[in-house]
Amino acid sequence: MHNPHDPSAAKDQAQPAQPFDRRSGGPVERLIFNHRALIVIVCILLTALFGARATRLEVNANFLNMIPQSHPFVRNYLDNAASLRALGNSLRISVENTHGSIYDADYLRTLQKINDKVFLMRGVDRAYMKSLWTPSVRWTEITEDGFRGGPVMPEAYDGSAKSLGELRRNVARAGVGGSVVANDERSSVVFVPLLDKDPATGAPLNYRELSHDLEKQIRSLETPDVKIHIVGFAKLAGDLIDGLDGVLIYFGVSALIAALALYAYTRCLRSTGLVVLCSAAAVIWQLGIVQWLGFSIDPYSILVPFLVFAIGVSHGAQKMNGITRDVARGVHRYAAARNTFRRLFLAGLTALLADVVGFAVLMIIDVPVIRNLALAASIGVGVLIFTNLVLLPVLLSYTGVSRSAVRRARLSADPHAKRGFVVRSYQAFDRFSTRRWAIGAMVGALLLFIGGLAISTHLQVGDLDSGAPELKANSRYNRDNAFINQHYNLSSDVFAVIVKTPAGGVESFPTLTEMDRLEAKLRETEGVRGTVSAAGVVRQYTAGNFEGSPKWLTVNRDPFVSGDAFSNVVVAMPELTNADRTVAPLLVFLSDHKAETLTRVVRVVNDFAAVHDTPERHFLLAAGSAGIDAATNIVVEQANREMLLLVYASVAILCFITFRTWRAVVVALIPLMLTSVLCEALMVLLGIGVKVATLPVIALGVGIGVDYALYLLSVQLARQRAGATLREAYRDALMFTGKVVMLVGFTLAGGVVTWVWSPIKFQADMGILLTFMFLWNMVGALVLIPALSYFLLRPKAERLRGGSGSEPAEATQNTVSATSAARLRAAAPAARQAS
Repeated sequence: MHNPHDPSAAKDQAQPAQPFDRRSGGPVERLIFNHRALIVIVCILLTALFGARATRLEVNANFLNMIPQSHPFVRNYLDNAASLRALGNSLRISVENTHGSIYDADYLRTLQKINDKVFLMRGVDRAYMKSLWTPSVRWTEITEDGFRGGPVMPEAYDGSAKSLGELRRNVARAGVGGSVVANDERSSVVFVPLLDKDPATGAPLNYRELSHDLEKQIRSLETPDVKIHIVGFAKLAGDLIDGLDGVLIYFGVSALIAALALYAYTRCLRSTGLVVLCSAAAVIWQLGIVQWLGFSIDPYSILVPFLVFAIGVSHGAQKMNGITRDVARGVHRYAAARNTFRRLFLAGLTALLADVVGFAVLMIIDVPVIRNLALAASIGVGVLIFTNLVLLPVLLSYTGVSRSAVRRARLSADPHAKRGFVVRSYQAFDRFSTRRWAIGAMVGALLLFIGGLAISTHLQVGDLDSGAPELKANSRYNRDNAFINQHYNLSSDVFAVIVKTPAGGVESFPTLTEMDRLEAKLRETEGVRGTVSAAGVVRQYTAGNFEGSPKWLTVNRDPFVSGDAFSNVVVAMPELTNADRTVAPLLVFLSDHKAETLTRVVRVVNDFAAVHDTPERHFLLAAGSAGIDAATNIVVEQANREMLLLVYASVAILCFITFRTWRAVVVALIPLMLTSVLCEALMVLLGIGVKVATLPVIALGVGIGVDYALYLLSVQLARQRAGATLREAYRDALMFTGKVVMLVGFTLAGGVVTWVWSPIKFQADMGILLTFMFLWNMVGALVLIPALSYFLLRPKAERLRGGSGSEPAEATQNTVSATSAARLRAAAPAARQAS
């Protein structure tokens, strides 16, 4: 037995080269290790090339990328987008007088400055912009001579008491209370529709720059007397992009925790540095390739680089551990690298391919932002095959490991050495390969599965909170959103029904009547705060044409009467129909955009359309921010189960190719299924819905979990084929790859748990879910794999003789087979040629 303090093994790493059979090993191994220098040079050049590309990568968001573009709701919106200019991407800027009403000269002067500055910003659809200072906000009055009207802001406004009084009368006559002007008349709104592209450059609208412009030019006008509230997708996207700086800090902390944990485990600076270096190189390659393909990083795909790094650390730690173990037995570093490559390359390749498949399956979800994320993640994980399965063993074959790492490896393999808490902990898991412990583990897993399944049935799709769930409830954006919803009848959550007719059909009596009926049904629906449509406004103008008589507050059958009223609608509110009068939106203002609210509104409209649609008139869903949310929820709900089924089917096929037995596939998959069920139950308990931000995390749980199973089972099955009992085989797997599984599980969980304090809520939610999955996948693999193996993977001879695997630990503590040990020792003197 070796002396733990004897540095001979470490010295062996640097001994002069000895003859080595370069033809040994498989063709892939020979291709890599017989051309080590070329592999290193090529990887360095590629890292430099992709690193240069990565510096050009832009961070931005795109409104159209957030929506399922082939869904019928969205197709209806996009087909009629030119007639629905005010219902796409927009901002609402509420300007509040904190010490008075809007009828104040200083307040109106500030409002005018805001209006003018916003009007000149890039990407603003100026023709549809609205505020008290835009001529499109008009008042109408009925007189003996007919209608009389004009802009709400008096043409001769000069800030005097007289002009302020006139403005007050115009606001009352225009009926803009609750929309442009707050119900309490202490604030007013500047409505700002946005274009998808900058008309000056043709480039997509830059939300970071727009958000910064809003802060510098608009928010900077705040005073103790004037407070500004800004909501809308563009501002939300800008806040998220700005928050990415904080996200990168959390990612840096996570990477630092991973590096420190690896060093604490190995006490080897060089090997720890190489694992971190190769994982970071994979991130650089991934970012460079993404930029080369013409993509940008958005707030939702910013998670991908960390996932690539985390998966790289997981696989790199296994390679480092394998090489360290062999060197501790006296094997030369070059032979140790090749032996570790032979033992773990197939398992690592299968695990990474399973990760690639897990992310690639997300491509079935018809939301461009998820597809971009899936592509970026698949590229990143695919790159790890080269950086962590190929480059890392090659580099370690040059550098080897430190003496302290060798001493720690020998100590952990010494059956008589004093055990630390961690070592005793992972060695205790081999008890689950015995009958009593295996039955207990299976019963516990079954109870957890039943309980988790019962809770997960309450899992909801979509947002479960009001405001922007991507941000914390106390964020500036959500406080602004709450203010607008509290003080205005027309909320920022707009659901639009598209009424489609032949030319001129919108102003016909049947169409206006049906619109009016649908409005009445929607106003009775829970969660609806108010509605606006051409039919409702026509009622008002019809009464106005007849001296304001309430008897005429209706949609008139006479086409001359209704046509005259409709002409006034076109002038006063052009957003309620297009020039051909073929499209008219029915606007529904919701109290929130929670999944249950959207579901109720969709159901009401669909039921109405099923009865009242005709060949000439259709009630189409949907436009507006809430309409897009409803379509996204439907797509996510349909794709969620389909995605999981495809992920599991793909992982099962890869596992079967690797293990060549269905029993091992079942052993690998059952812990993953339990994790998926428990993760959904946790989402229910935490109030997290299934949505664009959480779908990738659910797929990730399967990918990371199968890594653990593949590494454990590959060693266990190899030892069983060599004649070891199940308990012996599993104990060897624990000593070789199992302790690294535990290390990686705790390391990654410790890194992502710091995300809980992130100001971006969806990152905090991801931190909680990822922490749970990293830990539970680790525990599930370490406990359930031996328990399931007891029932499915015990050799026939062991079952026939009734072996329970309960032999004393002293007899089987050091269970490396004599054949394997002899082969490693024989490789040592012959391995030194390539040093």
